[in-house]
Amino acid sequence: MKWVPSLPDSRMLPLLKRAEKIQRYLSKAVITYDSLPEEIKYIAGIDVAYSAGRAYGAAAVLEYKTMRIIEEKTYSLNMTIPYIPTFLFLRELPPAIAVARMLRVKPDVFMIEGHGRAHPRRFGLACHFGLILNVPTIGVAKSLLCGKVRSIEDSLKPIIDGEEIIGAAVLTRKNSKPIYVSVGHKVSLETAVKIVLKCSRYRIPEPIRYAHLIAEKAKKET
Repeated sequence: MKWVPSLPDSRMLPLLKRAEKIQRYLSKAVITYDSLPEEIKYIAGIDVAYSAGRAYGAAAVLEYKTMRIIEEKTYSLNMTIPYIPTFLFLRELPPAIAVARMLRVKPDVFMIEGHGRAHPRRFGLACHFGLILNVPTIGVAKSLLCGKVRSIEDSLKPIIDGEEIIGAAVLTRKNSKPIYVSVGHKVSLETAVKIVLKCSRYRIPEPIRYAHLIAEKAKKET
């Protein structure tokens, strides 16, 4: 059976209207050009898993050159907010921010499991995360949220919404489904795609793949 997200309770509608205004307002503050160190030493992946009313945020810090994991953290909390499309930050931002602040090693860039600018209001989870912590972030998602993929050539598949390029569909492996990369904060789209490809041994880039495994392990142990 295909899972379909439940519609938000009517009591949540004022909250969602307020959240939408926040997204539109803060989207103007997102930096879409490179503001990174000359040499990236560490990259972190952030993912969130759920079980029995709890959210499990996980962070994995990897050495950029070798993709060797050097630090991992988890943080859990009760979660009552359901999944509502385009409002993922209401559900995932608290555990994501909390676990990132636990890290001893300071990553040069964060890779977030979720969209960045490839969002109807140009302010997905990766943008919100980056703006709050004032760090470079890249959004990496498994499915398309808005826009259409336009194939210009094999190596360039931009996501177009209206007349705007909001992200890119990236093939990290031959004969696999693409992943959808977009700017979170302080990284250009061109650099975001290069970093994702550098970090990819499988379909999902290593920072997010490791973070996912760590989150699932924390969920099972609990």
